Amino acid sequence: MLKYPLLFLIIAIIAGIFGFAGIVHAAAGIAKVLFVLFLILFVASFFMGRRSKSNV
Repeated sequence: MLKYPLLFLIIAIIAGIFGFAGIVHAAAGIAKVLFVLFLILFVASFFMGRRSKSNV
């Protein structure tokens, strides 16, 4: 699942080296969206994992 953020990190580094500002901006935008998505998934899985089943 971390394959895409690593891919966009590599694209951003290569674009920064060559100076393509448009590609850097697009990769940074995608990275921001993925960060928010993973943050929401982390919080959701954290609270779902804490739910205990005490029907014993």
